[in-house]
Amino acid sequence: MFRKGNLFADIPQRLRDEQSSELTSTPQVKIERIVSMGQATPAGKWLEQARTEWVALLSGAAGLRFEDEAHPQILSPGDWIEIPANARHRVEWTDAEKPTVWLAVHYAEEIDV
Repeated sequence: MFRKGNLFADIPQRLRDEQSSELTSTPQVKIERIVSMGQATPAGKWLEQARTEWVALLSGAAGLRFEDEAHPQILSPGDWIEIPANARHRVEWTDAEKPTVWLAVHYAEEIDV
């Protein structure tokens, strides 16, 4: 059986917290839609994850900064970035006026045997 959806369906116009919706997953990969509206990583906190994350910004805008960078990278609709596993990063800001919609693909790097 197949599944179908729309990445822009049911997007709230106000959000207290970032909203994450898992679209599909397997042991090797997880795909999710993330909706932000003015949210950012708390001051002094860094995100770090065990899997590589490929993320595309579908709408809105955001500033994404890596620990070794002085300034955030500005993301606009259509931009994508690959965040290596264990790379310390943070979301400096997201658009506070309209929803920022992300498509994120988390995957483990293959291990050569």
